[in-house]
Amino acid sequence: MNTGPSIFNETLPTHTVVGGKERLASSGISAILLNRGSGVYSRKACIVSLQEQGFDYIISVENPGEHYELEQLSGLFPFVRFIILKENVSVGQMINIAVDEIKSPLFFVLWNDLHLMQGLSNSRISEKLLSLSSQSDPQNKKDPCKDWYMRLCTIPVIQNTAFETLPTSFRAEIRHKKLETIPFIPSKEGESTLFPFDAVGIYNKEKFLKLGGFDPSIKSTYWQVMDFGLRSWLWGEDLRSTQLVRLRLDGEFTAGDTTIDESYWFFFLKNLAPRVKQTASIPHNYFFQYVFKTGKSIVQAYKEFKAARKWVKSNSKSFKYDAAFIEHLLYN
Repeated sequence: MNTGPSIFNETLPTHTVVGGKERLASSGISAILLNRGSGVYSRKACIVSLQEQGFDYIISVENPGEHYELEQLSGLFPFVRFIILKENVSVGQMINIAVDEIKSPLFFVLWNDLHLMQGLSNSRISEKLLSLSSQSDPQNKKDPCKDWYMRLCTIPVIQNTAFETLPTSFRAEIRHKKLETIPFIPSKEGESTLFPFDAVGIYNKEKFLKLGGFDPSIKSTYWQVMDFGLRSWLWGEDLRSTQLVRLRLDGEFTAGDTTIDESYWFFFLKNLAPRVKQTASIPHNYFFQYVFKTGKSIVQAYKEFKAARKWVKSNSKSFKYDAAFIEHLLYN
């Protein structure tokens, strides 16, 4: 388990960077393109589509393998920075590596099977954000886009090829002292959501770095993204959906793997176990509950529990709430 407040003071996975020396626009938003379904979606078509949106830069994270076309693509698209991974890493690590290359204050995480709806270029998005902020906070004359720029993550609506809106927002409920997530279809502007589905969203880079990014010690994509989302709320940030930005999913919609595994227990210790009084800590008497719940040996459980207590202590000032308040945080 990471014991530092940020993954960015650790060594990032080995990778090579190609291209990306020219700036395409001055919108304040760059795109991070994650790729899945090798050979299914044309890399060139994806880049052309993003080029039309007017992002400052495009960071394309390439999985390990053959990359014979990248030299040609970097010549055709000098505003695209290709990050070539040397080994398979988690989704969160891909994003962390890409953010390390981002210069814009905001970045939009997308997958190659997601496409911005027609008419929603970055200039159009900026106009809509300005209009929304002015309507929601008419007294805010200093910075009418403050809400969007200061929010950690704004999450778009995702529709399938039949234009049906998918249940990509999540509520949290505490039942029998357990956190349960309930997916729902976002229907209102600015609705709270527990975490960004599939890590897709418009992020504030400064806040992302302050939060520590995604935790590479959590290998499961579902629990890694859940960890990021819940940590955001517990540390005083928020994640909200928007009706102004809509994406079309050409791939298959899957809700995520919620298997209770090693990743879940890292998530549990970092987010559900801490209690906040004056500062955050994991109570000593939780240890035997942890042994009972996990079924691990006392030696292994103690090693993990001790590391988690150390992590919480080093970040104790960042915690504003504990999990007992999550329902209140999300719905007030």
